[in-house]
Amino acid sequence: MKLAKRIFLFVAVNVLVMVTISLVLNLLGVRPYLTARGINYESLLAFCLVWGMGGAFISLALSKVMAKWMMGVQVIDPRTMDPELQELVQTVYRLAQAAGLKKMPEVGIYDSDEVNAFATGPTKNRSLVAVSTGLLRRMRRNEVEGVLGHEVAHIANGDMVTMTLVQGVVNAFVMFLARVLAWVITRFFSRSEDEEGGGISYLMYHLVTFVLEIAFTILGTMVVAFFSRFREFRADKGGAQLAGRGNMIAALEALQRTFPIVDPESGQQGAFQTMKISGHPTGIMRLFSTHPPLEVRIQRLQQMI
Repeated sequence: MKLAKRIFLFVAVNVLVMVTISLVLNLLGVRPYLTARGINYESLLAFCLVWGMGGAFISLALSKVMAKWMMGVQVIDPRTMDPELQELVQTVYRLAQAAGLKKMPEVGIYDSDEVNAFATGPTKNRSLVAVSTGLLRRMRRNEVEGVLGHEVAHIANGDMVTMTLVQGVVNAFVMFLARVLAWVITRFFSRSEDEEGGGISYLMYHLVTFVLEIAFTILGTMVVAFFSRFREFRADKGGAQLAGRGNMIAALEALQRTFPIVDPESGQQGAFQTMKISGHPTGIMRLFSTHPPLEVRIQRLQQMI
């Protein structure tokens, strides 16, 4: 049932994105970029910017709502009489005030055995910090505070908007470059002028565009992951300043104790997500990791003055 709900929401959001961007393109009067004479580069640039940036920012605008729907996050009433939940809310509020946030984030909890926490929301003043029940069960109080400090630091640093901008620029660049190169390749392999812009060349153009978009998206993912790793180091530093360096280190060390790097049965490296942490990738897979290795993060915190 949960899987069906997530699939439905995923499809619904993508349909909404497509309809919204199509309307924006019409309102802006963006004409088709592919003509019989070639590519209209101004139309193509506008097309790629609207689709690349628009899709990213629509997803950002819906991020908090989608987190609640897809993850089943229940927002905690700040006036709750549950002592454990009240402590969770007050800890987030205290950290948010120390970070200089003008409006307190919503604090949520969702039922899951995984040890996980995340921050999301379109702006600093419309943010959400959510933790799993598994995290609250398996981490000590000071370790939870370190996790919350890390997430509040993400909000204070504006990481959600920053990463959306990076993703949007990468999306637009991938779309633009793929279409330009596809047109060059299509023209090169065209056998005659009459065939250019015809059905065969048009089909070839879209096939080449599809292949190039896949290739450039892979490269773009590496760029986004690089920026993400940099922002994670900043969030660790901010979490240490808000919750205390000892608590931040304790939170990361708790993850090392909770999740083995290597699965003793399969011999393969495991993967987990706490504060959106990946496992321990090696080789080229390190380039796709959105988070630095835990030992590197701990070492940086230990050396921080």
